[in-house]
Amino acid sequence: MCFGTDLTNKVAVVTGAGGVICGMYARTLAKAGAKVALLDRNEDSAEEIAADIRDQGGIARAYKVDVLDKDSLAAAHKAILDDLGSCDILINGAGGNNPRANTDKEYYEKGDIDTDTVTFFDLDEKGVEFVFNLNFIGTLLPTQEFAKDMLDKEGCNIINISSMNAYTPLTKIPAYSGAKAAVSNFTQWLAVHFSKTGIRVNAVAPGFFVTKQNEKLLFNPDGTPTPRTAKIIAATPMGRFGEAEELNGTLLFLLNNEAAGFITGAVIPIDGGFSAYSGV
Repeated sequence: MCFGTDLTNKVAVVTGAGGVICGMYARTLAKAGAKVALLDRNEDSAEEIAADIRDQGGIARAYKVDVLDKDSLAAAHKAILDDLGSCDILINGAGGNNPRANTDKEYYEKGDIDTDTVTFFDLDEKGVEFVFNLNFIGTLLPTQEFAKDMLDKEGCNIINISSMNAYTPLTKIPAYSGAKAAVSNFTQWLAVHFSKTGIRVNAVAPGFFVTKQNEKLLFNPDGTPTPRTAKIIAATPMGRFGEAEELNGTLLFLLNNEAAGFITGAVIPIDGGFSAYSGV
């Protein structure tokens, strides 16, 4: 599934590559011909995907990386230069949420502050800081490290991972929503900043896909949908969750320098109509 996008001999760096979506992205890039560096804190997960890519005839290497640690990124960069070559494509996929940055309820109600309910007033500062840093700083630092490779080349691309939260914040998760809004804004800023270098910078904003990170929010232990799932499906005109593979077309389109050569600074929703639906 390459949609006419040929990435032969391109070097693609994917952060968060041990996860469901970015692991799939790594496989997709390899099928299009790219040499793929899979970066993740969980090296075993990244290596499992890299090994599968190699078994399919692709070129892939896994690297243990903390996207919030400049030294870790620099060490991985050096290894990638030695193993695969200089970076042409950067997918900033590392991100996520943390329960310490969530409220228990959608709405504050009188008396909640005096109960065991976790309200806005109880949000853990360190938890909020972790979520914001993981999503925003975890996009900024890899870009600082790997975009240096792109400055003297043509046809290079940076793809950030935003979210539906960036358009309208979801209830209970203020830190994640704010961080993803920052990623969308940063995508636009980078697109302008790098516009004279030939580096295009865009983002995808997935709607609702089932991943390891959100599975417990969407389904009960017995596999039945949670009330939050019912609300999501009701607010998604297409009436279902997305399939991970449905993210591939937009990625490959944005990386196609013939088809998308005049597109930069775009944040594209892939959401089954969620962002277009008013609820009425």
